[in-house]
Amino acid sequence: MKYRVIGNSPATRREVSVLSLGAMNFGTLVDEDTAFALLDRFAEVGGTFVDTSNNYAFWVNGTQGGESEELVGRWLRSRNVGDEFTVATKLGARPNQPASGFSRDVEGLSAKVIRESSERSRERLGVERIHLLYAHIMDEHTPLEETVQGFADVVADGVAGLLGASNHWAWRVERARALAAAAGLPGYEVLQHHHSYLRQRTDIPSLRSPDGNQGLVSGDLLSYLRATPELTQVAYSPLIAGAYVRDDKPLGPGFAHAGTEPRLMAVREVAAETGATVNQVVLSWLMGGDIPVIPLIGASSLAQLEENLGAVDLDLTAEQRAKLDAVN
Repeated sequence: MKYRVIGNSPATRREVSVLSLGAMNFGTLVDEDTAFALLDRFAEVGGTFVDTSNNYAFWVNGTQGGESEELVGRWLRSRNVGDEFTVATKLGARPNQPASGFSRDVEGLSAKVIRESSERSRERLGVERIHLLYAHIMDEHTPLEETVQGFADVVADGVAGLLGASNHWAWRVERARALAAAAGLPGYEVLQHHHSYLRQRTDIPSLRSPDGNQGLVSGDLLSYLRATPELTQVAYSPLIAGAYVRDDKPLGPGFAHAGTEPRLMAVREVAAETGATVNQVVLSWLMGGDIPVIPLIGASSLAQLEENLGAVDLDLTAEQRAKLDAVN
């Protein structure tokens, strides 16, 4: 395994594995025995970074979520895993009532929600401190100042360490960070968005925003990351749910543009050159780019996990990266 440091404060800085294991479906679509086997193998090879959320996975059984956090907590306790393992979770998108699909009736990011939800997450995970706590979605109904202060308060009380933002416009991240800096408070240091080699259209309205999909890594966000190297970008769904290699997992309408097929051809050519799989090339491209990204891998079998782990030691040459990057 390889590692990198996230966070800038001596009190919260963490060394984490360059791959993060996503636990979204653990405890629902992925049963406990399989999830434990995946976590065991990830830890065995030196993986130290796992990602979950307080609303995972409410849509499977029509709950409010919490199944994933509870399973991760049981694994941490049963394996006597200590503080060397970094656990990230999120709050803000948990439905206020049991739901089986997308709902606009979610908890949001008020100071009260941040306090209460972070405490409940800590209890489900069974940890002394949540190493990385994300604002899962934007909350445009709560004053940003209240959200910033709410997250700072749980850091001050030892409930959380590092702070992050997921599915946020770049300008909103920057505004929150500016408010925190002006008040001498901790701000967001880790971002989590959907990012992959294939580019997805950002002009298609999302379920949460009429202006486009704020959950995607766009040119605006990349420019912001280049200008703010102290931020860490985590990429969820880097393999687009298997769509690179599986005919039964078609690309969605966001990929219906002229750039998709040339980029598919390029990544397949590089895979053939290296003897690696297309998925491994995508993960290596993310990890070793000019903006290093931590891919958040999802797996429901040990075979899938082993393939993803193989990307850690795949070093693309400068020529191969140039081939991949040259395609518009």
